[in-house]
Amino acid sequence: MQIMGELVDFILLGFTADLWLQKVLFFIFLLIYIIMAGNIIIITVIQIEPRLQTPMYFFLTNLSFLDICYISTNVPQMLSNMVGKKKTIPFSSCATQMYFSLSFGMIECVLLGVMAYDRYVAICHPLHYAVIMNRSTCVQLAAISWSSSFLNSMVINVLTLSLPYCGPNVLNHFFCEVPSILRLACTDTSFTEMVVFIFSIIIVFIPFLLIVVSYARILLSLLRMQSASGRHKALSTCASHLTVVALFYGTAIFMYMRPQSKSSRAGGKIIAVFYTVVTPMCNPLIYSLRNQDVKGALRKVIAKQRTRVGQ
Repeated sequence: MQIMGELVDFILLGFTADLWLQKVLFFIFLLIYIIMAGNIIIITVIQIEPRLQTPMYFFLTNLSFLDICYISTNVPQMLSNMVGKKKTIPFSSCATQMYFSLSFGMIECVLLGVMAYDRYVAICHPLHYAVIMNRSTCVQLAAISWSSSFLNSMVINVLTLSLPYCGPNVLNHFFCEVPSILRLACTDTSFTEMVVFIFSIIIVFIPFLLIVVSYARILLSLLRMQSASGRHKALSTCASHLTVVALFYGTAIFMYMRPQSKSSRAGGKIIAVFYTVVTPMCNPLIYSLRNQDVKGALRKVIAKQRTRVGQ
């Protein structure tokens, strides 16, 4: 729909036009959204368990809360489109969704880099860990992750939305995302694409380099470690984080750090599912199943609840 040559809404095509397949996908993504509630359990367990009041779990709390926000930005709209006849989204709602989705994605990039640095300090400088990663430093690093990402997302969104949109309003995606929105602009988008690429390097690639450098130093430290039990414990605390990094960064870098002209629209939707839906769902499973401290604290909480019920 257009008013005075400007679009007032977009039509989201989603994944498929097949009604039966839409219903199947609806229940799959609804199940994923329910599983994502595991992040709430992680946050609760960390807050009530004194042993988990450490910098590592402070950042994990931030990541769990972030994943709730991230997946809630896109999945409810997607579920509504799958079961409803109306597939349109107002321009203002699309702009809001695009801003917060990009913001949360950027926050996850920076936060994963901060978590890698935390593991580096804990393993390579254990005697100075409490001094370096004190409460004030942790809060500042988390605040920088959130505030810088919101600011950078605002710059990208202002540039994207300032372009004229006077042509087709059919969005071949399941949510409003910068690369797919740029395809509908009725003007040259090369400058905006260049800005998006530059910010992708700053927000995506630099934290990724921090992760690579941190784990390279961690690996060297582990090779010099004499204690096998200490090496195993260090590896177990890093394994969960590395799994999340591989899943999130692998797809995000592939999506945002390549020319838009070479991107496949159908493939782009599948890739986007991984970093907007699959990763937030998997994070609570990865951190709870691979982390002995979280599993122990969770069993302790469940045992307390059973005792109260028994009384």
